[in-house]
Amino acid sequence: MNEKILEIENLTVSFDGFKALNQLNFSLDTGELRVIIGPNGAGKTTFLDIITGKVQPTEGRVLFKGRNTKRIPEHSIARMGVGRKFQTPRVYLNLTVRENLDLVCNSNKNVFATLFGRSSTSESKNVASLLETVGLYAKAELKAALLSHGEKQRLEIGMLVAQSPELLLVDEPVAGLTDEETENVGNLLLALAERHSIIVIEHDMEFVRQIARRVTVLHQGSVLCEGNMDEIQNDPRVIEVYLGHQEEL
Repeated sequence: MNEKILEIENLTVSFDGFKALNQLNFSLDTGELRVIIGPNGAGKTTFLDIITGKVQPTEGRVLFKGRNTKRIPEHSIARMGVGRKFQTPRVYLNLTVRENLDLVCNSNKNVFATLFGRSSTSESKNVASLLETVGLYAKAELKAALLSHGEKQRLEIGMLVAQSPELLLVDEPVAGLTDEETENVGNLLLALAERHSIIVIEHDMEFVRQIARRVTVLHQGSVLCEGNMDEIQNDPRVIEVYLGHQEEL
């Protein structure tokens, strides 16, 4: 049986009486890739906020590798091994692809040192490996501003991986992407899942079908159901929730 990297127990988050999360229970095995879906307002963003420490629970607790993260600052949770990618790519547009990765591969390096310094052999090998992983080796010397939206998404995922997190939180990585770019991001996440625990929040059901091993459905701040994609698609509760919000499953 796999060790749990993440456990959320009876967790409630209230904002002025509104329960964004309501008695939520969730767990993730080490090395697991899980997709979280749910209609707008289901609590998906708050779910990520609570894991990273951006929001504190009103009730319940979050355990990362068995440690209660309550009142631990965001930056400390990140250093514990939790990395988050937001919906909009956050890359350094005026730096090249290689420079973006080089900057995050060495946390002691600043932008000036990245541009004018010399990387060590181990850093260079690490960056080269990341360029291969995210499929951007041929565009290593291109300014990030010139990348397509999908390429920026892959670059940011590479920058996240460069920080060596044990748990990757990826928020809607294929919003606005072409079919080809969506498939490329999916393949990247599947490859990363061989070495990382990953939670993906997503609305694009075709993409979910591409990568999903296990799916959790959130509704009104709680877990509605869990299972593989076929089980989720055919669950009457899920169909009712999505039809009620006029969203296609």
